[in-house]
Amino acid sequence: MISQPVIFPSQDGSIDGQVIRPVTDQPLPAVIHLTDIFGIRAATDDLAERIARGGYVVLTPNIFYRTALPPVFDFEPDFGTERTMNRFKELSAPLTPDAMDRDGSSFVDFLASQPYIGGGPMGVVGFCFSGKFALRIAAARSDRIGAAASFHGGGLVTDGEDSPHLLLPQIKAPLYFGHAENDRSMPAEAIESLDRALAGWGGAFESEVYVGAQHGWMVAGREVHHPEQAARGFAKLMALLDWALKSSTPV
Repeated sequence: MISQPVIFPSQDGSIDGQVIRPVTDQPLPAVIHLTDIFGIRAATDDLAERIARGGYVVLTPNIFYRTALPPVFDFEPDFGTERTMNRFKELSAPLTPDAMDRDGSSFVDFLASQPYIGGGPMGVVGFCFSGKFALRIAAARSDRIGAAASFHGGGLVTDGEDSPHLLLPQIKAPLYFGHAENDRSMPAEAIESLDRALAGWGGAFESEVYVGAQHGWMVAGREVHHPEQAARGFAKLMALLDWALKSSTPV
């Protein structure tokens, strides 16, 4: 595998990140890998490499580039402390819906400019905080995004005019949602609302609840990690990517 740091421009500054890809002369489909609120770290590097081993070029951008370089925490996060919650706010506040749209286009444009990327559809996957980010990219760049997935994504349905689920009419890609059974950021009633919106949307999708899983279960290295359900979720992700990005079906 080839792993390299990258820096590329956006409307709001220079985005840092990393690309990992198989050693081959053949152009490959690309996947944008959006981290959770804890940012780029060893666990996300491992996840990106596992996706890449499936035959993909994986870009993991530092979605918090406006605030910090990785590691984005210089202390051990603890959800029960004011210090941790304040840091969450510092990291997430600049990522408004419009900023996500702009950044998403920058991710797509950077990948499209690389010689090792094929000209077909790209995928995007988000975890926790970035689940809604993945949806926004799928809507903003429906010309290139051919698959989008969200795992334990929070706030996918809100009462606001900028609720992520309202973007569905702009999305052409098949979608996958893996919800945690226990998740205050996406409770059962919100999942039900999302499923109703998906049913009325008309596109291809799958939305399921992972029994026994808590918010954050997919990414290793935390106490909420659920290895069995994480393995099932990863298989679902790869099945979506292989079906949507490696077939001859257009976006």
